[in-house]
Amino acid sequence: MSEMNGMDEQDERDPAVAFHGADAPVTMFMADSVVMVEPSTSVRRAAEVIVEASIGCIVVGAPGDIEGVVSERDIARVVAEGLDLDTTTVADIESTRLIWASADASIGDVAEEMMQDYVRHVLVGDPGDVAGVVSMRDVIAAYVT
Repeated sequence: MSEMNGMDEQDERDPAVAFHGADAPVTMFMADSVVMVEPSTSVRRAAEVIVEASIGCIVVGAPGDIEGVVSERDIARVVAEGLDLDTTTVADIESTRLIWASADASIGDVAEEMMQDYVRHVLVGDPGDVAGVVSMRDVIAAYVT
């Protein structure tokens, strides 16, 4: 392995030992296992998926056909409004205003986009072809040493 500033290539990609900051690549912090559900999925099942996967957001649709996202907050809103968790679907509550970042964006660029658009999750990849998801928690991790 080649040496770069005292770190080998593996260390450079490991968030636990690599430089954290605005210029770090977004791919270093994104969740690269994207959890997708069909639009017909019930809100109850979506909540179960979120808990099982220990994530804060699921993508609605299929690879190449992304419709929206559903977050923990969206599900909390359904509960607060007293909607039926078994008959309300993720298509009924999904956010279709999707914010995308390219895989070569920096975590600082993504943080700025989140603040500008007031969102907590950004999809990484090309519109319709998601490679990963970045959450506000991931952005915070970039700035913690």
